[in-house]
Amino acid sequence: MYPTINLSIAGEWREPVSGDSDPVTNPATGETVGRVPHASVADLDLALEAADQAFRQWSRVSVFDRYKIMRRAADLVRERSGDIARIMTLEQGKPLSESRAETLAGADIIDWFAEEARRVYGRIIPSRNPDVQQFVYKEPVGPVAAFTPWNFPINQAVRKLSGALANGCSVILKGPEETPGSCAELVRAFMDAGVTPGAVNLVFGTPSEISEYLIAHPVIRKVTFTGSTSVGKRIAALAGEHMKRITMELGGHAPVIVFEDADLDGALKVLAASKYRNAGQVCVCPSRFIVHESLYDDFVSRFADFASNLVVGDGTSEKTQMGPLANERRLASISEMVSDARDKGAKVVSGGDPVSGPGYFYPPTVLADVPVSSMLMNQEPFGPVASINPFGSFDEAVSESNRLSYGLAAYVYTRSSRTANAISAAIESGMVSINHYGLALPEVPFGGVKDSGYGSEGGLEAMEPYQVTKFVTQTGFQS
Repeated sequence: MYPTINLSIAGEWREPVSGDSDPVTNPATGETVGRVPHASVADLDLALEAADQAFRQWSRVSVFDRYKIMRRAADLVRERSGDIARIMTLEQGKPLSESRAETLAGADIIDWFAEEARRVYGRIIPSRNPDVQQFVYKEPVGPVAAFTPWNFPINQAVRKLSGALANGCSVILKGPEETPGSCAELVRAFMDAGVTPGAVNLVFGTPSEISEYLIAHPVIRKVTFTGSTSVGKRIAALAGEHMKRITMELGGHAPVIVFEDADLDGALKVLAASKYRNAGQVCVCPSRFIVHESLYDDFVSRFADFASNLVVGDGTSEKTQMGPLANERRLASISEMVSDARDKGAKVVSGGDPVSGPGYFYPPTVLADVPVSSMLMNQEPFGPVASINPFGSFDEAVSESNRLSYGLAAYVYTRSSRTANAISAAIESGMVSINHYGLALPEVPFGGVKDSGYGSEGGLEAMEPYQVTKFVTQTGFQS
């Protein structure tokens, strides 16, 4: 049921030169389901050579032909979505329904970037001198080093691969070691669709060793990373030393403001489901709930009821609504945060203790009256824990929303357009969703501010990081 994982270099699947590998664990059972290969410097050198050579070929493929190849890759992802989803659930833990949705969304992302590639236009700038012509060209930046996390093995990788390939760049993708299988299937779809051999290369291994080697290498012209803020800052610093372009999609701690005039039924329906999607292991997950004091008690009670009734279990069961955490590290981290909040005076309304037995399960948890001094209110929880606190005034809600250095996503519920306009201007966040969950569509920007990163992985803005602007001015022709 779980595939053999190899590196993909120069259009071929191959074992690492060293033969080294690590186990891949099913987080629902703790059992080993496969092995992930570890790339050495020798493997990385082969990938760099392949990416360099393939870039010279792939960048010369016409935009229309690139479009057709990418559309074929999207179709292959859809055709194989059932198998890919099962692989993803085995290695990551999320319910099959979520794995299928992520895979199919990945195909839509490929389609969108393929279409957008046909609309990368330059321009003519009118000259002050009638004998001078001035042109602006958009050209591919060059080979890309891409680093993706385990929480969305398809979603995170597909944005980077599609953005790069649509613009004519080649890619070395450092995939997630915890969830290599589904990521490998995405790469396989691009290869089978006819992408130039070596335009997409896939490696796994020790993250720090791979990033330090690839980012510093002169072949690499662009770096894109999705992951924690702490690691992202180190990667951005390394890229800066070598003047490499970067896109950083980093951590978040999304505030949710529920004003007194909110549609409470609608807010609870959307927010509770969003909170526990992928067991809360989502960078844009609703995290700090700031609820007007007039609605506070009702909101807490009903949110806890939803959490208590979620079916938690192995993601391969169609009945499961929330799976396990992805690894033992997440389980330990969430347990520590909840214990710290409880010790500081937070009220545990639902959940709050690890589930006994095999696997890395933690119940959907709701904490009320959580002190701002607690770890949970200051560090990205990345798990199924909702912290809920009351507020009295608009300024109080804004102050708490902007208190942290994160600025990825924020959510607001109000029936007042005046309040909506005021709060969307006041919140320091790259994305604000009001009265619904409207983030991460292929056609809209996706990125943060402050410590949540730099650049976008969605919308028109996601094409720009893979382009360089060349200006050409000419004169002196005889005819």
